[in-house]
Amino acid sequence: MATSSTPPFTASEQSLSSTPPTIDIRGIVRRHGAVTAVDRVSCQVRRGEFFSILGPSGAGKTSVLRMLAGFEDPDEGDLLIDGQSMLGVPPNRRPVNLVFQSYALFPHLTVFENVAFGLKMRRVSAALIAEQVRQALTMVKLLGKEARMPAQLSGGEQQRVALARALVNKPAVVLLDEPLAALDQQLRQAMQVELKSIQEQAGLTCVCVTHHQEEAMMMSDRIAVMHQGRLWQVGSPREVYERPCNLFVSRFLGVSNELAGTIGPSVGEDRLFQPTQAEQHPFTVRTVSTEQAGRSATLSLRPEHIRMAQERPSTSDPLLYGRIEKVLFTGSETKYLVRVGRDRLWETRMTSNTSLSSFAAGDPVFLHWSLADARLFFE
Repeated sequence: MATSSTPPFTASEQSLSSTPPTIDIRGIVRRHGAVTAVDRVSCQVRRGEFFSILGPSGAGKTSVLRMLAGFEDPDEGDLLIDGQSMLGVPPNRRPVNLVFQSYALFPHLTVFENVAFGLKMRRVSAALIAEQVRQALTMVKLLGKEARMPAQLSGGEQQRVALARALVNKPAVVLLDEPLAALDQQLRQAMQVELKSIQEQAGLTCVCVTHHQEEAMMMSDRIAVMHQGRLWQVGSPREVYERPCNLFVSRFLGVSNELAGTIGPSVGEDRLFQPTQAEQHPFTVRTVSTEQAGRSATLSLRPEHIRMAQERPSTSDPLLYGRIEKVLFTGSETKYLVRVGRDRLWETRMTSNTSLSSFAAGDPVFLHWSLADARLFFE
């Protein structure tokens, strides 16, 4: 189990590969008046990695992206790309390309002209422009649509044109600012797969800013979770989801079923946990913490780790009891909202099948789980 709110994550805690990072962010600070938008953020992005910065609005993630792009300068710290400091380097001199949320295509230019724009500004020869644009459009599956105008394209196709325009310059880093936010849900899911495939095929180093958890989980090699200007945790999607460093990360990435209580005495290698709710009996928890008995704590559990039974199970697993309040059928799975005590709803998820049809709203049930699946956070 995890322990209390840990300090913000620093680069020294990462397990980095032996190759030099493409991006090295060193203690950057960005202030907007009296507000500190980015507070001593340090992390590294590996070459060929899809790295997402995830957080709610106001977390500071867009400020980090803008500093990487050169639209803002840090008040403190340094940003290195391929070992070179970017302090004072203007956006057009940086080895990065930014794909905007709105795509920012030129409406009066064709697909070919939009993709070729940056190459023309660099005075690349017409023959080389034609070849490189063809390669970029082939990669994003738009070859044959060179003569179309942006207004003649779907949202997904416009997004691919914006990506091709970034790829054609062969940047060291592609920066993605909520790249799929303008798409509907079905197209967004399809483009998540395509964008990740393009990134892997081209060997791109991508930094993506998003507040969309599913998007970050699906596309990223690693995720950095930001909140209130600080970087709280960096790790693979599985690591951050299954081993969150604090309650904020646990709540932000997925559903966190929580129960307040106090830590009790040792029970063998485990500890006793006393729920605050008087109607719930104490149960054992697994934790490496050496906190003294009586310390307030919050137990957190993911919905997919909870098993539900109508009869009291003959198991040594931790056990709670409650009453099903809602049953939500979503297709491949069914969600059950279970009232645990007076003021707490827990969510469980089970694969939709006929064997579970006996569970209905209003039924009393027992909830149980394996010791290793729960997380414990101290206040």
